[in-house]
Amino acid sequence: MLRKFHSLSGLMAALLIVVLAISGAILSVKPFLERSQAKVAGTASISVAELAGKLASRYPGVEQIQRTDSGSLIVYFTDNNQTGADLINPITGATIGAYSASPFMVWVKNLHRSYLLDTPGRIGASVAAFMLLLLTFSGAFMLANRLGGWRHIFRPIQGSFIQRLHLQVGRIAILGLILSATTGLYMSAITFELIPDYQSAEPAFLEKVNGGKPASINTLSALQAISVTELRELVYPYPQDQNDVYSITTNLGRGFVDQSTGQLLAFQPYASKQVIYEFIYMLHTGDGLWWLGLLLGLSTLTVPLMTWTGIQIWWNRKQSAVSISNNTTPRLADTVILVGSESNSTWGFAQTLHNALNLAGYLVHTDSMNSFSNNYPQAKRLFILTATYGDGKAPASASRFLTSLDKITKTPDLPVAVLGFGDRQFPAFCQFAHDVEAALIAKAWPQLLPLDSINCQSSQEFARWGQAIGKVINSELTLVHTPVHRHTMTLELAERIDYGVAVQAPTAVLRFKSPEGDSKSMLNRFLGRTNLPNFEAGDLVGILPSDSSEARYYSLASASKDGILEICVRQHPGGLCSSFLHALSVGDTIKAFIQPNPGFRPFSSKAPIVLIGAGTGIGPLVGFIRNNKAHHPMHLYWGGRCPKSDFLYQPELNSYLKDKRLTELNAVFSRTNERSYVQDKIALDAVELRQLIDKGAQILVCGGRNMANSVMVVLDEIIAPLGIDVQTLKAQGRYREDVY
Repeated sequence: MLRKFHSLSGLMAALLIVVLAISGAILSVKPFLERSQAKVAGTASISVAELAGKLASRYPGVEQIQRTDSGSLIVYFTDNNQTGADLINPITGATIGAYSASPFMVWVKNLHRSYLLDTPGRIGASVAAFMLLLLTFSGAFMLANRLGGWRHIFRPIQGSFIQRLHLQVGRIAILGLILSATTGLYMSAITFELIPDYQSAEPAFLEKVNGGKPASINTLSALQAISVTELRELVYPYPQDQNDVYSITTNLGRGFVDQSTGQLLAFQPYASKQVIYEFIYMLHTGDGLWWLGLLLGLSTLTVPLMTWTGIQIWWNRKQSAVSISNNTTPRLADTVILVGSESNSTWGFAQTLHNALNLAGYLVHTDSMNSFSNNYPQAKRLFILTATYGDGKAPASASRFLTSLDKITKTPDLPVAVLGFGDRQFPAFCQFAHDVEAALIAKAWPQLLPLDSINCQSSQEFARWGQAIGKVINSELTLVHTPVHRHTMTLELAERIDYGVAVQAPTAVLRFKSPEGDSKSMLNRFLGRTNLPNFEAGDLVGILPSDSSEARYYSLASASKDGILEICVRQHPGGLCSSFLHALSVGDTIKAFIQPNPGFRPFSSKAPIVLIGAGTGIGPLVGFIRNNKAHHPMHLYWGGRCPKSDFLYQPELNSYLKDKRLTELNAVFSRTNERSYVQDKIALDAVELRQLIDKGAQILVCGGRNMANSVMVVLDEIIAPLGIDVQTLKAQGRYREDVY
């Protein structure tokens, strides 16, 4: 519900908010420019009377002196029935130059305040500020939910590049956006008299006016007592009217001065309402606080970017949305399907199951897991189809399911079957599905079938599960589902380096580029751009081997800015994709797509980085080292078979040691006299590693699951004296794995 509100309200108010943000960002520069150009009195100040005396001869028709929030002094005057305004030196009274408001800034201010539409526009600006505030708060709550609560609000963000950009920018700008929106709403409330006006009645003083001959302004005692640095505005009396007075506004309040005696006739300090208004006005505009204005301007400049990325996210989700037809109401359904999905792919499988059950004569209700209730009076069976998000977390449409389940006190007689979706190369494969089944078992919920899982959206595995379901419900159930694969790109093998033949472990470093004849590639080369889509080392490339529609995934050893797509692949006996890749010759092509993997990469920090891998797991680790242009401390532990046959990336690693991108190289080999494995070397370096981890080091592990488990055991022993374990490091985001 929160996501729908955030998306729909953002789409409806996008144009209004973007115009409000851009115009506000332009106006935020004004206080800085005025401050930088102002001649400020500073500590060497003079009195208002002395300054006015210096101006008397130069500006006989002076009507008003005004001091701006930036410190500039402006004199307004009439000369030969022509009005004018000059900037003046606050010490000498000398003219600096003519003053005039920028027509462009006046236009932008009107655009910001009312969209150039007067009262209707002011209402629109108020609505836009209110929507901006709602979007900021709803976005903050969604981010907190995504990261596991407010305590983890600064955790690294996972997701696609567009999602990470949207959330990261929003996280940075949130305080500035809240301040801009709330202060803008307050000022709108004052404008529309929703909050009582801060203005107060003028004090009575007319009976005190002397009415005598006006004295020279530099002799007026009340003005002599006020410093120019305290002045806001001095309004002169009307000429030839001896009963008129000087009106002076200072930082403390407003007063009136007799032009004959120089006596302060009345002074009214600012009421608390006016003090509050002026403080909020300063916070909103930056007038008098130019540095805050610039910060708020930078914050509002993120709004167009977040609008664009938000529309991209909404459109991608809309494109992948699935429509469920013939959806029976919960109270009448004999079969219920609940779906947990982050990117909508699981909904496609749910739709296939829903339609097949409908054809078999069942009344089916399909909804998200967040809509779960204990109110399905006619239901005879329950299916839960769920993906897993990130490191074992609930996907977006299932975030409240376990909480709702826990509130149920009476378990219904409703058999359930849980089906998990995931990718076996990730350590948290179908973890949330396991958590759901464990929670159901703890509630003594009857099982229709034990937990099953689908790897990489396999249509064959889904069809097999459908056959098992059909047998249980005594109906023939044929589940034919064709998942929507990502758009693939054609890549040409540009270079290959072969290792490991002598130790019966053929391994190749394969480097791909866009085909030379590709028109897009030619245009990109002409424009000096990379020919490849955006990706980072540690992301995944899905490769479709010939005669197969099921992608295999490999960790990337390069970033798109390197100009190549690089993977490290070992040939496995009978391996369909690895055999296909090892048979490639330079010039051959493949079909592939990028799968972001933001959960496996170093986060920005000056702390040391420990890279641990074995075999082809060195691929992304080399990519991290290659892009360590800032020379952060990086320590590599890697295990191979034989240094003469499969020391992967040996020349590159030696060059990285020389140019300080790699701090320390620890390579061990299992088919030598030492017969050493990577976990053995880690145990030998226990003291050094404990010190690195105590300094905040982050650890990235890539390779086989058995190796990763052995490394985890050793590291638990090493850091036990620190009072932490690997699970603690994982919770802190300092221990990341890409294992298979």
